[in-house]
Amino acid sequence: MDIVHISAECYPIAKVGGLADVVGALPKYQTASQISSKVIMPYYDKAFTQSNTFTAIYESQLQLGDTTYNFSILTLNENTLGFDIFFVNVPDLLFKDYVYSANDTERFLAFQIATLNWLLTLDKTPDILHCHDHHTGLIPFMTQECYDYTVFKHTPTILTIHNAQYQGWFPHDKVGLIPAFNFDHVGLLDWGGDINPLASAIKCAWRVTTVSPSYMEELKTSAKGLESLLSAESDKCVGILNGIDWKVWNPKTDPFIKANYDLRNVASGRLTNKNYLCERFNLDINKPLFGFIGRLVYEKGSDLFPDAFRQVLEKNEASILLLGSGNKEQEAQFEALKSEYKGSYNAFIGYDEKLSHVVYAGADFLLMPSRVEPCGLNQMYCLRYGTIPIVRRIGGLKDTITDISEDNGFGLCHNEASVSDIVGAVDRAMTLYKDQTKFKQIRKHIMKIDHSWDVSAKQYINLYQSIN
Repeated sequence: MDIVHISAECYPIAKVGGLADVVGALPKYQTASQISSKVIMPYYDKAFTQSNTFTAIYESQLQLGDTTYNFSILTLNENTLGFDIFFVNVPDLLFKDYVYSANDTERFLAFQIATLNWLLTLDKTPDILHCHDHHTGLIPFMTQECYDYTVFKHTPTILTIHNAQYQGWFPHDKVGLIPAFNFDHVGLLDWGGDINPLASAIKCAWRVTTVSPSYMEELKTSAKGLESLLSAESDKCVGILNGIDWKVWNPKTDPFIKANYDLRNVASGRLTNKNYLCERFNLDINKPLFGFIGRLVYEKGSDLFPDAFRQVLEKNEASILLLGSGNKEQEAQFEALKSEYKGSYNAFIGYDEKLSHVVYAGADFLLMPSRVEPCGLNQMYCLRYGTIPIVRRIGGLKDTITDISEDNGFGLCHNEASVSDIVGAVDRAMTLYKDQTKFKQIRKHIMKIDHSWDVSAKQYINLYQSIN
């Protein structure tokens, strides 16, 4: 079976969020299961592309409305990713030092058109086209409706929704950018008066998946306008929980952390990593360390942290370390907190993949008070490294973390994205930390929980086989 994943992100080439981690791991595990699984993504001007060499295997032109663009398909000269990957190079549109911008309609339309134009030239038509998020959401429509792509009419398409908050809306006056189709079917593009790539994909794809079962159910009541559509299409929808790449996220071999460890030496290994963090960020090694890693945006609940952190630090002997970037107002607030709570709080504003690994390996607890969390990977990473998650019961967090008050519980859960709920959960974590026997038992227990891609990859393969 020949699977083609089409995505705007793929780790370690270009990462903005969890989409990259999924697309960088799922094909690897599918390939290991004797499935031919490859990735097609844009060619960006990023560190990975600057430090690797590529060969052009195809060159042509594409039409975007009245404008003609040159494009090429590139391959890696030395591919160590564990799966085949191809890059769509549209120099005028895609070769930028960023993945997303405020004006991406033309960029990702060109990416999708170039992808299909190239696939047309291959000797064998793929068995499945697996599209990820709205950036590839017009492919199910184009393979079904556009005259140029009739060869794909019977090729199954799958849409995976990683985050339904972003839908790729653009006005109908740009419909001419899409290759010619029977205009009687233009309604398949529309939702709420705009062309909506995510909505179109939900209508046209053979199957729709989300990245956790709970998120699929939540979208039927809260999906930024798509609730009724997802409810109407529920028969072809399924939630499949993401996994994590145990080869990359492995404290025994991780090259980014300061001391490697496994179950036999977890205490000493984690202490070395915690000590590094505390020395670098002027925190007390003897206090429990609470970490946050993520985007500083409303969906992650990070706007609640300034008040929550003040309350926590005023009444607890705790340390807090925040790693993230996003909302500029929030960034300024987190920077300002440094002077208020020297020795107890610090923040790294920005994105640092290596440092994030050390936080997973050195923090005692990880905070995830998300308002929206389709799956969440951070909580799975911290389990793998022995850091106890503090999460809101939402989306994939609800599917993966069981509260310590329940049988075989191992995390700390709260119901609302609120300052009081965050502070209350931290208070419970402080109590747990003081009981070092129980704390260490839980730490060892969570490192054994298997959230690798093995199980999830097999579920996707079963889905492919059911429609092929």
